[in-house]
Amino acid sequence: MKTITSMKNSFQIVVAIAASVLMVSCFNSSRPNYQYMPNMYEPVGYETYGEYEIFPGGQEAMLPAEGTIPRGWQPYEYPNTTDGLNLAKAELKNPLPVTEASLANGKKLYDIYCAVCHGVKGDGQGILVQREKILGIPSYADPGRLITEGGIYHVQMFGLNAMGSYASQTNETERWEIVQHVMNLKASLEGTPLLVPQTEEVAAMPMESEATPSEEEH
Repeated sequence: MKTITSMKNSFQIVVAIAASVLMVSCFNSSRPNYQYMPNMYEPVGYETYGEYEIFPGGQEAMLPAEGTIPRGWQPYEYPNTTDGLNLAKAELKNPLPVTEASLANGKKLYDIYCAVCHGVKGDGQGILVQREKILGIPSYADPGRLITEGGIYHVQMFGLNAMGSYASQTNETERWEIVQHVMNLKASLEGTPLLVPQTEEVAAMPMESEATPSEEEH
């Protein structure tokens, strides 16, 4: 009788050990064995520019909603037309204070993006022109050229003729810094006064709004 009881106990122990080993061998700490809502644990990953029926048009990459503005992007109200360029030339002014830092950064950015065609001096003799890869780059001082701050900025935004847009390579501040440097290159070629850097204290002051006449002046 004792032998039978001992055999039963041994059998139960063996079964318990086998069950434990079986359970442990199937256990994965990174994935639960039972998932009540699998999609909550394992979200579907979509490949960029992949084709999936779940998206409108079957394309993962969709255009942003109409009227949205990318983070860090400032709206630009002048259209990419001849009239838009002429209007920007006539009325758009550089809001960036002229400082030593802005002029230095403008030169740095100009040398990276612009000098290869327009030349370090703005005379249209960039390295690509010298190697005859492209032709017909005018100097900033050529007679008849109407170069203004707004026009320079507009061309950076949209490009002009063979020149492409640089809106994706530079932000708003950097484009205005380039404008400052181009205006100085133009002045140097023409022998006119350069932009005078302001002191840091003056540059940091907020722009004053236009004064309104008081009641006593009416």
